[in-house]
Amino acid sequence: MGDRSPAGRRDALRNRKLLTDKAREVFAEQGLDAPLDAIARRAGVGNATLYRHFPTRAALVDEVFRDALSETAAAGERARTAEDAWTGLTQYLRTVFSSLAADRGTNDLMTTNLEGVTSLKAIHAHNRETIDELLRRGQEQATIRPDLTTEDLLLTLAALGRAVPALTTVAPDAWLRPLALLLDGLRTNPTAPPLPASALTSDQLGKVLLDLGPHRRR
Repeated sequence: MGDRSPAGRRDALRNRKLLTDKAREVFAEQGLDAPLDAIARRAGVGNATLYRHFPTRAALVDEVFRDALSETAAAGERARTAEDAWTGLTQYLRTVFSSLAADRGTNDLMTTNLEGVTSLKAIHAHNRETIDELLRRGQEQATIRPDLTTEDLLLTLAALGRAVPALTTVAPDAWLRPLALLLDGLRTNPTAPPLPASALTSDQLGKVLLDLGPHRRR
């Protein structure tokens, strides 16, 4: 049994805080697939201490990122209030991609699906609601192509987002060009042919995002 004395509880709380702080650093540098023993070493504790506090990777990720994406959520709320949906959407996506470029952990969290992370469900749900509302309003305002679905855009954003870490190793702002090209393809264009094949369902999109990674489970 663990030490339940006041000093023991203080040590446990200190170790937990140290582990989450160091996990935030490691995830930002290496992504959510980073080895957990690297986090334990940086925190100066043993693997057993880490697993006592966080028995799974999902539990640690959930603790680290529960409040970390409040800025992205706030950007989504601001975007929803924009009178012009196109302006709201483009500003929101630039804010999101700035976060993806700055932090590999955030990139993994926003562009993939990791099972067992409660905060991830809330983040994805909020992002989807923002995209869905802005697409609908943009189509009503005739600024966004009418055959585009929320799943189409979420998949395309995730695919580009996964490339952002590699792009930033070449140049910090290299992601701006492909994002601009992506946004240009969303615009209403009477001469553009309709999109081929069928759009993914929500369930199919979830499976694709899960397969994009990260895949390390412990």
